[in-house]
Amino acid sequence: MVASTSYSAIALPDSAQVAATLHLWLSRHLTASGAAWLAQTLEQLSDEDSERVLFTRFSTAPRQVGKADLRLSEVDLHTAAIARAGWTPNQWSLDQAARTLLLLTFPSEPHDRYVAALEKLFAAADVAEQIALYQSLPVLPHPDRWIARAIDGLRTNITAVFNAIALHNPYPADYFDEAAWNQMVLKALFVDSRLSQIQRLEDRANPKLAQMLSDYAHERWAAGRPVNPQLWRPLGPFAEGWLVADLERALSSRELSDRQAAALACASAPSPDAQNLLDTVPDIKQAIATGQLTWDSFSLTHP
Repeated sequence: MVASTSYSAIALPDSAQVAATLHLWLSRHLTASGAAWLAQTLEQLSDEDSERVLFTRFSTAPRQVGKADLRLSEVDLHTAAIARAGWTPNQWSLDQAARTLLLLTFPSEPHDRYVAALEKLFAAADVAEQIALYQSLPVLPHPDRWIARAIDGLRTNITAVFNAIALHNPYPADYFDEAAWNQMVLKALFVDSRLSQIQRLEDRANPKLAQMLSDYAHERWAAGRPVNPQLWRPLGPFAEGWLVADLERALSSRELSDRQAAALACASAPSPDAQNLLDTVPDIKQAIATGQLTWDSFSLTHP
């Protein structure tokens, strides 16, 4: 189901700034031949037959610019966040950056033509091309037109494609409805994706997701299997009743990571029962109170 929310409050990407930024980053790394290919391609994308150019050059981009890492500095990432809130392309490669630049250079109006052309790309894309397309969603024009496409992409059985949507990507948190968001988080657990790399995981927490995560934890426990401690992160704000009992079980684990994650969840819970439970682990409670233990610091070693 596609969200029916109004997206007027979401900061739209500055497509021109994103394109200029990508072009600058690419210029640092491309060979003379790669730079010439890119310049020619960007010029041809303004011609009448630009759709043919887009399809052909999108496919051949890796051979022309290479697949090396983009290698961005902290200043670069700050620039990216200004151009589009939440955009963190530090995992991108040169060919992925070039492909996104082509998508941003292809004329975005009329918007029906633009959307139709990109849908053709999605339909014919191989795995690497799908990854580039889904990674580009937060910076593309007409962002509300890609919701159904992104949700459909979550059904993939290719983890790398799923991760391109779910991880390091602000698009799901901005545009997915609750049902799609919850299914994405749950599937991330099933395919062992890193929940800590889902943007705004705590912001989009909701009671239904908390119930789903609790059910998942019980299934894992019943099978004698460990529970990803990051699971407790979006559950904490709704911890009362049986959810507090779940956290109590996690706090009794032999694994320090389980106890730390459960304590962090208790710390974010409004219920007195959860706060009383936190009192049973005074050392961890003190680490949380002093800022030594946060979800961010925990995720460095337990993503």
